[in-house]
Amino acid sequence: MELTPASLEWNDAYKLLVGSILPRPIAFVTTMDVDGNVNAAPFSFFTAICADPMLICFSPMRKGMDGSKKDTLANIEATKEFVINIVSEDFTEKMNICAADYPAGTDELIAAGLTKEKSATVNPPRVKESKVHLECSLHQVLHFGEQPGSGSLVIGKVEHVHVAEGIYENGRINSEKLKPVGRMAGHIYTRPMTDIFELIRKTDPR
Repeated sequence: MELTPASLEWNDAYKLLVGSILPRPIAFVTTMDVDGNVNAAPFSFFTAICADPMLICFSPMRKGMDGSKKDTLANIEATKEFVINIVSEDFTEKMNICAADYPAGTDELIAAGLTKEKSATVNPPRVKESKVHLECSLHQVLHFGEQPGSGSLVIGKVEHVHVAEGIYENGRINSEKLKPVGRMAGHIYTRPMTDIFELIRKTDPR
């Protein structure tokens, strides 16, 4: 089957993307608006960019009903800071509660029963239940349309990293202790550490 993206409705193109790019890590993003209201929301269009400077990025799509900005994006543009909370298996269901489209100003962490913890370098709080937190300042944001299905690329500079005691060993994070969760298509999630294998990278191309 051959498909041309320009011929697809945006929601069909979205299903094609999320069904192909698998599994996807989850950025559980906490922000604050200019009045100090906390917002928390998960995004699965998320990855690292580089180590020096330490940059990460995630992509919040526009709302499917009217193309308006999500609260996370609006807050980051206004305050220039946010926290990425890495999602572990033990609080996945509570994270999912925060994915609902609450009215602006709603504190999703309270709605989900999650715990706020003061950050070291930015105003938005960390999620205490998370084992890794990346405190970020806004490096750059790029917009790709204003209609439903379009989105933005938020690039954050990591200013401070918190790692839970017991999972940082010899300069590395122990993935088995972190127990990260990934996103598949639809309502399906995955536990990456349940079936893993090692593949040594070849240094000789012959």
